[in-house]
Amino acid sequence: MLKTNLDKIVEMYLECRPGQPRVGAGWRVDHQGVPFLLPGIGGITLNVQVGDSAFGLAGDHIEPGVSCTANADKPNEFPNNSLQILSCVGNEARIVTGDAKGEKGIVIGHHGGSEHIIVDFSPAVKEKMTYDDRILIRAKGQGLALIDYPKIKLFNLSPDLLHTMKIVATDTGTLKVPVTTVVPAACMGSGVGRAHVGAGDYDVMTSDPATVQKYQLDKMRFGDIVALMDHDNSYGRAFVQGAVSIGILVHSDCRLAGHGPGISTLMTCPTSLIEPVIDPCANIADLLKIGTGRE
Repeated sequence: MLKTNLDKIVEMYLECRPGQPRVGAGWRVDHQGVPFLLPGIGGITLNVQVGDSAFGLAGDHIEPGVSCTANADKPNEFPNNSLQILSCVGNEARIVTGDAKGEKGIVIGHHGGSEHIIVDFSPAVKEKMTYDDRILIRAKGQGLALIDYPKIKLFNLSPDLLHTMKIVATDTGTLKVPVTTVVPAACMGSGVGRAHVGAGDYDVMTSDPATVQKYQLDKMRFGDIVALMDHDNSYGRAFVQGAVSIGILVHSDCRLAGHGPGISTLMTCPTSLIEPVIDPCANIADLLKIGTGRE
């Protein structure tokens, strides 16, 4: 088992509510000049969940599950910024009001721009929810570190998820990390250059059909653990040759130029200490038995 500073990690409650769907007035235009008018970010999304394909939906930037905010009017300010930074993928979420009171879910990532965290609840629970429900996140994980691998930084990653990811330490000092997909550096778009990675995501551009086919990007599912090659997320999202970052897919494919499925950061290293290993089951739905993993 990987040695961590688990005994030093702080655990606290955060409160949030489901965020209403956000749709701008008028048409938007895709990267080929075609206008569209479709569902987008936010909402209690009833028929999409982790484990489903992130492609082919009649939507743009769709967030699977329940999109949550602590301050819908001021998404970049307190207390929503605290919710974004301190909640981690794999944290427990519990509904404390309404018809679904007592039901539990799992945080599956953050979406920058909308400044939502996204929580997986079962379809039956989502049917009982409203936008007035209050949800408590049992936040734990920010500050988690690998004692024997100081160059590898962890972000947004709960200890529970870390220890289910089937990471293997090698004799050469590297970590083999199971992923569904290896993404080349040139595909990373919207969000590159952001100053921190403790919240939000950045997008895998899917505007080039040949590249999508070559790397099988259109096979990705919500909740996939993926490798971003030659990208270092240690102090911002940047191209660095030899670096490897590991993230989780949190929103659907997008039609806008420079956009595509969104990836929240989980692990990163400026050198090649992380070795991606292809595993079709490297998805949070399969690892934590949520989303399609319940079925």
